[in-house]
Amino acid sequence: MIDAYEDPGTPDSRSPARYLWWLVRSQPGRSAAGALLGVVSLAMPAVVPYLLARAIDDGLEPGDRAALLGWAAAVLVAGALDAWLNIARHRTMTRVRMDANFRTVKVVVGQAVRLGASLRRQVAAGEVVTIGVGDVQTVATALTVIGPGVGAVVAYAVVAALLLAVSPLLATVILLGVPVIGVLVGPLMGRLQGTETVYRERQGTLTARIGDLAGGLRVLGGLGGKELVAEAFRRDSRRLREEGYRVGAVTSWIQALGLGLPTVFLAVVTWLAARLVAQGEITVGELVSVYGYVAVLVVPVAYFLEFGQQVSRGLVAARRVVRFLRLDPLDGGGAHDAPAEPSVLHDPASGVRVLPGRLTALACERPADAAEVVDRLGRYTPSDATWGGVRLDGIALAQVRQRILVADHEADLFAGTLREVILGRRTDADDTAVARAVHAAVADDIVRGLPDGLDSRIDAQGRNLSGGQQQRVRLVRALLADPEVLLTVEPTSALDAHTEAAVAERMRGARKGRTTVVTTTSPLVLDRADTVYFLVDGKVAASGTHEELLAYVPGYRALVARDADADAAEVVR
Repeated sequence: MIDAYEDPGTPDSRSPARYLWWLVRSQPGRSAAGALLGVVSLAMPAVVPYLLARAIDDGLEPGDRAALLGWAAAVLVAGALDAWLNIARHRTMTRVRMDANFRTVKVVVGQAVRLGASLRRQVAAGEVVTIGVGDVQTVATALTVIGPGVGAVVAYAVVAALLLAVSPLLATVILLGVPVIGVLVGPLMGRLQGTETVYRERQGTLTARIGDLAGGLRVLGGLGGKELVAEAFRRDSRRLREEGYRVGAVTSWIQALGLGLPTVFLAVVTWLAARLVAQGEITVGELVSVYGYVAVLVVPVAYFLEFGQQVSRGLVAARRVVRFLRLDPLDGGGAHDAPAEPSVLHDPASGVRVLPGRLTALACERPADAAEVVDRLGRYTPSDATWGGVRLDGIALAQVRQRILVADHEADLFAGTLREVILGRRTDADDTAVARAVHAAVADDIVRGLPDGLDSRIDAQGRNLSGGQQQRVRLVRALLADPEVLLTVEPTSALDAHTEAAVAERMRGARKGRTTVVTTTSPLVLDRADTVYFLVDGKVAASGTHEELLAYVPGYRALVARDADADAAEVVR
């Protein structure tokens, strides 16, 4: 199977069928082995009726005990061999499915990483979750057609050839059987694809709503909107259930035909064979063999229908995967190179100019305004922002991401050891660099308080840490990355005054000579900044040092000093 760190390859996203075929071609040896084992394991049972017929005609009917025992032994060997072949086929096909599963997971995750910040603007979170939870498994299951599917086709041809030697009439009936079944079941397969597609779409919508509820339940409760959203969720659930009933109805018909038609087939062929025996055209042994052949065909015919259903569902799931893989980053262009040396970042929309090598602070009455400035300077939203006089959206995105880092105070923390959480993808940071970053973020007490220090396990989103500890861990990660430009959003909002002052002082020292932007209204942090921008309604109203703004800008003073004076508050508004 594909290794966790192995390159999954370049998927063929031209169509769902081509994507499934790419999964097959990605493991040619295993796919070929599965097909071969499927052919032999499903063709082997067709040999048993022939051996039984020989045992009856050559041993039982003439009373030749030696011939009877010989043919019986051959039947035993054939049965044992068939059992081993089925075990080997099942193991091989399990590996095929798991490889397809992991390979699809890797290409989907890789695409999500490639889309980056534009992911949420192009596809709902529920869509991605539905792909990862349901579609990946459905796509992998569709690959079972490689083994038993190919084997069913060959087994059918083998039985038809064996029956041709017994009776051309019976062979003709057998050969005409599958087209008849295809005519009866084909329309149901098409209908299944349609209902399955609608079901998957509604499932993605409902999953997205669940995510929204989980993230905003407290806010909804405070606004009194909990019942409104709950009713919408119940409505979507009912629609999904109704669509599930439609899928189930079509599936039940396909499964019923898959079991019923082969049985009718068996009865018809057996009746014809019995008439041929009565007419003296075939022997009793041949009648037994015909019954055995047709009984053996029940399995391949059932496989035909089952795999038609699985491939139909696999195409629906692969269509969603392919649609996701075709997305391109919205801001991935850029024909210019980034400035060769540290340069000015300028946001015309707000008037903020970030000088290189300095600590710049943004103080806003509404934190969202400062976050929007940071998003524009970090090229996470379309804007006219420039870097060294060149529009940010005209610079290659990879160069922007390599040199400009946006550190949000609610950035995700993935599960793993504390060392893995703060290192991220960096492998060149030694213990000394880690210790410096931990000290600069005033996170030494976190490391000391955990049972295994840096090797202690951290839950997803840092759930086993307090809010202040999570914030400092995020700051450690940002400082350890040591980007040329660091844009931080409220990095100390969850800290007490003593820790906040220490963080502000140490971060200034750690980032000396590097460009740093901090959004905050804390005077403890603002006092360490080289330049402070006071923004009103998202635009610069004043700039200077913290002391200058305190002395000459009443609105700023009211904001950062928490002045209760009504006139000052009115100035801010």
